[in-house]
Amino acid sequence: MTRIIETLADISDIYDAAFVDLWGCVHNGVKAFPSAVDALRGYRARGGKVVLVTNAPRSRHEVAKQLDRFEVPTDCWDSIATSGDSARAAMFRGAVGRKVWFMGQKHDLPFFEPLHLIEDPVEVEQVPLEEAEGIVCCGPFDPHADPDVNRPQFLYAKQKGMKLLCANPDIVVDRGERREWCAGALARLYTEMGGESLYFGKPHPPIYDLARRRLAELGHDVPNDRILAIGDGVVTDIRGAMGEDIDSLFISGGLAAEETATREQPEPKALEAYLRREEVAPTYSIGFLR
Repeated sequence: MTRIIETLADISDIYDAAFVDLWGCVHNGVKAFPSAVDALRGYRARGGKVVLVTNAPRSRHEVAKQLDRFEVPTDCWDSIATSGDSARAAMFRGAVGRKVWFMGQKHDLPFFEPLHLIEDPVEVEQVPLEEAEGIVCCGPFDPHADPDVNRPQFLYAKQKGMKLLCANPDIVVDRGERREWCAGALARLYTEMGGESLYFGKPHPPIYDLARRRLAELGHDVPNDRILAIGDGVVTDIRGAMGEDIDSLFISGGLAAEETATREQPEPKALEAYLRREEVAPTYSIGFLR
């Protein structure tokens, strides 16, 4: 049974490290949530380590710049693990070939900047779909267009046997008050059409391996039962935590605010019904990170 808590401090002494989602938990895609910032500062003051674990399709350095723009201060986190870094490593190892068709927007182009951690990286070239060996998907060309608009290109790619590298498994995010489609929605469609999609962010293992390496870089070897995953996505954050055998705190006031009748806190019966329908069992829940 999921326990509804009032604040992160209620349970913080149980955990030495937290894997914290960003979008919907720490910021809304525009600006930081002050209560979340204060909660993470308090957690770190008590000795906890905070690794921001995000499905952003970019490097941790680019995410850090974005956090600065959103006014998320550096004193509320210790390190960052991104889906983008995991996916970039795979791309430069040749996971989808050398010639790739890129799906995304201009701000996603740093994804192709050299990754010097890879020995003998593949020289990746962006080409038109008709010349491509595979697809690199950082997101839709238009985040407000139905993913189905990509069916003709996906049908061609599937027939050619191309793999799609998904740099962000999120299906949707809320940017301020507006909902947007993410790369995960395109990868899901491609898979449903019979194509092969490769995932590197939550809920899949590569990003958790990276998050643990980030903890190790901080000088901490933390066992699973002392790690808490925090996030608002049941498909990504909560299922990922369950797959990694770590406890989780579900932020009901993010993507599932309507389904859980969340104002300050989730309505218990609505929360229970939602979690049962989604077939997930977070350890704890709270309306908003605070």
